[in-house]
Amino acid sequence: MKVNFLGIKGTWREVADSANTTIQREAGNKEPSTGWKRRMLLCEHSPIRQLLFRIKWYDLKSWVSVHFVRHKFGIEHWVRTQRTDRTGVDRDNLPQGNFVEHEFLANAQAMINISRKRLCYQASKETREAWIEVLESIKAEQPEIVQVCVPDCIYRGWCYEYKSCGYHKTEDYNKKLGEYRQGINE
Repeated sequence: MKVNFLGIKGTWREVADSANTTIQREAGNKEPSTGWKRRMLLCEHSPIRQLLFRIKWYDLKSWVSVHFVRHKFGIEHWVRTQRTDRTGVDRDNLPQGNFVEHEFLANAQAMINISRKRLCYQASKETREAWIEVLESIKAEQPEIVQVCVPDCIYRGWCYEYKSCGYHKTEDYNKKLGEYRQGINE
């Protein structure tokens, strides 16, 4: 599997300007700080939805792709067809492990929401690995979004799954929870 970060639409300046609109302030001209960006993402205020991430997986297993197309709010998916009339291959004979290309366009809120489910250790290993690759692909350009993309147990501060994996009882969990919460009240 390979991931290609195809770009981002929207700017942090636009996010800040929209945030200023909501609190009756004029648009600014300086670039928002890293701390401000992280705070906006943690607060999940509506202006973050202006940041749109365009990403494409190559050689993603079909059944893993299906896990991602379950997400439908703030995201659009384009998955390579397996239609017989387009490929010349009888789709009834294709295994779930067959590879597909899967492209998506997701806003920052969707990235946070998907991370909550797909970084959880109850998600399949392959699905978790595919999402980690997505986050790694954007990390250099958008480190703030990657910092707030965490599994639900860290997001909520506890595990609510019927059958917990036990991660919330580990030292690594406590460390990651502390890192996630760092700077929240500053």
